[in-house]
Amino acid sequence: MTSFARTTLALACLASAARADDWPQWLGPARDGEWRETGILEKFPPGGPQVLWRTPIGGGYAGPAVADGRVYVTDRPDAKTERVLCLDEKDGRVLWKHEYGCAYAISYSAGPRTTPVVTKDRVYTLGAMGDLFCLDRADGKAVWSKSFMKDYGQAAPIWGWSGHPLLDGDRLICLVGGAGTAVVAFHKETGKELWRALSSQGRHGPGYAPPVIVEAGGKRQLIAWTASAVGSLDPETGKEYWSHPFPLKEGLSVAMPRLSGDGLFVTAFYDGPLMLKLAADAPAASVAWKGKSSSEMKTDGLHSIIPTPVIRDGHIYGVCSYGQLRCLKAETGERLWETFQATTGDRPIRWANAFLIPNGDRFFIANEKGDLILARLTPKGYEEIDRARLLQATGRAGAGRRPDEVLWSHPAFANRCIVARNDREIIRASLAAEGK
Repeated sequence: MTSFARTTLALACLASAARADDWPQWLGPARDGEWRETGILEKFPPGGPQVLWRTPIGGGYAGPAVADGRVYVTDRPDAKTERVLCLDEKDGRVLWKHEYGCAYAISYSAGPRTTPVVTKDRVYTLGAMGDLFCLDRADGKAVWSKSFMKDYGQAAPIWGWSGHPLLDGDRLICLVGGAGTAVVAFHKETGKELWRALSSQGRHGPGYAPPVIVEAGGKRQLIAWTASAVGSLDPETGKEYWSHPFPLKEGLSVAMPRLSGDGLFVTAFYDGPLMLKLAADAPAASVAWKGKSSSEMKTDGLHSIIPTPVIRDGHIYGVCSYGQLRCLKAETGERLWETFQATTGDRPIRWANAFLIPNGDRFFIANEKGDLILARLTPKGYEEIDRARLLQATGRAGAGRRPDEVLWSHPAFANRCIVARNDREIIRASLAAEGK
């Protein structure tokens, strides 16, 4: 079996636990942020998408997962508890919940950060204080668990554990932190440690970016972007293929690395963009280009704080440090255009955010105000088709630095619907074309 076939099979195994139109993990079935369903509306109905149900929940930044008629989400119902909720996809009823004691010692303490990973019979969740659980999908009972603080002696990163776990074959791969344990693979059924790799130190631990697997140099490469370097590992053994130093101010590795042809792209709030060229004949990397600015304000490329950019047809689309939705040439990093229309409306605001989800030739854009936008993004510019207010923004952004409230949770797209949450409720709304 070729390495490409193994990659395809690995993605198919995760997606096969649910229907092809489910959203069983971070950024969907293929972990690439593409929503591939058809029969989706061309414009929103008057008053916005029809909300099919609303269910009260606690705080959190964690996006939901949807699989086999159920919705899974994590929250923080009170100051001493984290929780995993399983809801009926049709009506939002709580089918089961798994609660555990969890006092926070981190900044931005609204709740958990990571999207659950759902398979045929298991749900994997990672809390903000490093509590990793494998739960039975049927009733929410714990099959096994790990505490990154107790089991690995790690202090919580200042903004909590945020790297969404990655399931690859029998391995659940997590960014843990520490000397030799920045990345750890656990057996998905038993929790047994299979391998450990790389090192990370300091108050930001392993950083905050989700690990991802790419195909390059004739190998499947696990890309782990920590607060100090972009690293490549053999996902089966943890063997290091290569590492490129990229020390980041405030450890802000957040957006998931993206593959563009033979280029691997990362972007950080202060330190800006970096495009690595991956070798064709072996697992190796060199610098293709790098941004020239290390300022959050005087940005020359893309300085993303939260959202993962989208790369299409040789162009990078992403949201910069103060809300600028930008288009860059992937080959050179040259900026083609920018607009505030999808985020703040008309002006720069620190940390302004929007999530970009391609569907066919259009994008659904969920911004921090609670708007859902339909738009086309091309090298020629931003073309807004429609927008509707979906949810109220309820989160606080910093200690008084942003007086407005924000919504920083990535939605799920499944069964021609959107499932989205704030710190008070989770909703499901129809995005189906009429008659679908």
